[in-house]
Amino acid sequence: MTVSLFDLFSIGIGPSSSHTVGPMRAAHAFASGLRDDLERVETLEIDVYGSLAATGEGHGTYDAILAGLIGFEPETVDTVAMRSSIQDVAATGTLLLGGTQPVPFGLESIRRHPFTVLDHHTNGMRFVVMDAAGSIIADETWFSLGGGFIAQEGQTAEAASSAVPFPFSSAAELLAHCDAEGIAIHEVMRRNELANHAAEEISERISAIHSVMLECIDNGLRGDGVLPGGLNVPRRAKPWYDALMADAEPFHARLATDWLNVVALAVNEENAAGGRIVTAPTNGAAGIIPAVLTYSLAYVPHLVNGTDATRNDAVERFFLTAAAIGSLYKERASISGAEVGCQGEVGSASSMAAGALAEVLGGSPRQVENAAEIAMEHNLGLTCDPVGGLVQIPCIERNAIASAKAVNAATMAIRGNGEHRVSLDQVIETMRQTGLDMHSKYKETSRGGLAVNVVEC
Repeated sequence: MTVSLFDLFSIGIGPSSSHTVGPMRAAHAFASGLRDDLERVETLEIDVYGSLAATGEGHGTYDAILAGLIGFEPETVDTVAMRSSIQDVAATGTLLLGGTQPVPFGLESIRRHPFTVLDHHTNGMRFVVMDAAGSIIADETWFSLGGGFIAQEGQTAEAASSAVPFPFSSAAELLAHCDAEGIAIHEVMRRNELANHAAEEISERISAIHSVMLECIDNGLRGDGVLPGGLNVPRRAKPWYDALMADAEPFHARLATDWLNVVALAVNEENAAGGRIVTAPTNGAAGIIPAVLTYSLAYVPHLVNGTDATRNDAVERFFLTAAAIGSLYKERASISGAEVGCQGEVGSASSMAAGALAEVLGGSPRQVENAAEIAMEHNLGLTCDPVGGLVQIPCIERNAIASAKAVNAATMAIRGNGEHRVSLDQVIETMRQTGLDMHSKYKETSRGGLAVNVVEC
């Protein structure tokens, strides 16, 4: 097991982890590697391939690449300063590579190859820099693998953790650790995280991730008007929230689905607007985990009136359980819509949320695994066909629907005894095979499905 909770849940910006966060990280990594040769650079060439080229305009890919080359990183980027720097590039035709070296460049200089898919992954980028004589200083190809993960050509992953006490690459192995040690899934994940982080750091970083999620929800509930990009999609979370707050009993059980929906919409509208977001495990599916976690704290009886310590512990168990499940999708299949369709993004997030909710409801490891399996089983075959290449239609509503599926899956699993015919490993393998069979036009290219059947204007 090489995937950490803090890889799956990372802080960045919208609208896309694979098309915004990943390209920014890759560009920043490339520029950082030029540190000793930066002053020699006179020419910069950039090529983008496959899905990045097909839907990059709507996903903010090209701005993200330039921002990374200038020196911005997703985790810490000041979006106002970033946009100002991009405007400076457009106005002057000059990019400050690494924040210091002026190089002639503009957005129009990025060469786009939407029908060329490189061998390693469909989200490919190539960066070439040359000196005054035209000699190549560096020529690197990078890939955005989904969820903000990146890899340079020749590498298999962005980073790998050190050895962990309970490695697992399948749900069967994960459950075996639970049986052998008599512990829950979240505890297996916690002990593995302790191999790389102190206990206090784990708690603090989970709390920080949750805080950013809450801030994102709040921003989404206050956001008004129309989302950017040209589709003129109105933001619906705020008026829905206002209507719920006007109810005499806004948290009455009959409104549970309303709150689940409104939180999911708020997060994904904020993502579509380019706001601060947490990959969970991707930006396109970032509303599901916050919605189901909020539901847990608002409706699970022993948490509603629980102490701060009880609620904080539930938050940690929720994230650790979700991360254990998410790592299986990352390792055994994919969380990239450009690789396996939206089943890899929304489907995996729904599965992660279902398992995590089953955990805080008091489920056994096998009930948790069953909840995760049920949720994915009913997201199989989900295509990624964003209208206009924007993470808006059907993406925003899709998060709300998948959140409800997660709650239902957890409820069904808790009502059972953990015994079930289809295993999580089997459904993950089915998702992987379905993704391989899926036509490329349904994999975040905006060349099929709703993307071609819905008029953009």
